[in-house]
Amino acid sequence: MKPTTLLRGICVVLLSYHSATLAQVAAYAERYSQLPASADGIGKTYMGREISAVMGWQGASWLEREERNREERTDLLLAALALQPGTVVADIGAGTGYLARRMAPAVMPGGKVWAVDVQPEMISLMLAGVKRSGLTQIEARLSAVDDVKLAASSVDLAIMVDVYHELAYPYEVMASVLKALKPGGRVAFVEYKAEDPRVPIKPLHKMSEAQIKREAAVFPLDWERTVSTLPWQHVVVFRKRE
Repeated sequence: MKPTTLLRGICVVLLSYHSATLAQVAAYAERYSQLPASADGIGKTYMGREISAVMGWQGASWLEREERNREERTDLLLAALALQPGTVVADIGAGTGYLARRMAPAVMPGGKVWAVDVQPEMISLMLAGVKRSGLTQIEARLSAVDDVKLAASSVDLAIMVDVYHELAYPYEVMASVLKALKPGGRVAFVEYKAEDPRVPIKPLHKMSEAQIKREAAVFPLDWERTVSTLPWQHVVVFRKRE
């Protein structure tokens, strides 16, 4: 190859990379904006709401508290999901694996639960709990802050329990969730009810049904149903268009 031809090729590659980078920066600026951070937020807004700070692995004991089922009625959540044998579930932001361990028996035989989290410390706690439970159908996966790192068209149901409001990159994470969902697959947002002032959770850690629907509407998702029988949370379920 002549030096001039090689140089032209390098220039084309650099210009393409530069253009792609500029496009990514522009897209980021269009989706997100900055403001002074509130006490429980990160100072970054998306579609009209400030993104909340993440509950770190140091708060893991709260996820496993004895009174959780009584307060949140996890049994009602499991009933609402209507899991079937053979179902592949992605528990996004699985934390200690509290829900993953309760979903796992319902997807057997033949099913799987991908327990996904961005914090390595949570993954370690999760693996310890899974080992104690003996539930071999649960597999942990360390994700990135902007990508759930799951194979394309591999998941029947993705569920986020009290997680979505904490995502620093909600658009990018949802795009990766959609990629992982099979055609016709479902995604369930489980969030503390912002509409109910009696729910004893800080405001930034709640979401209204309307806001959830607004943010889901930018993706090829059709609202399927909202389950409101849980005392603190609502379950808003969407189906990926085929």
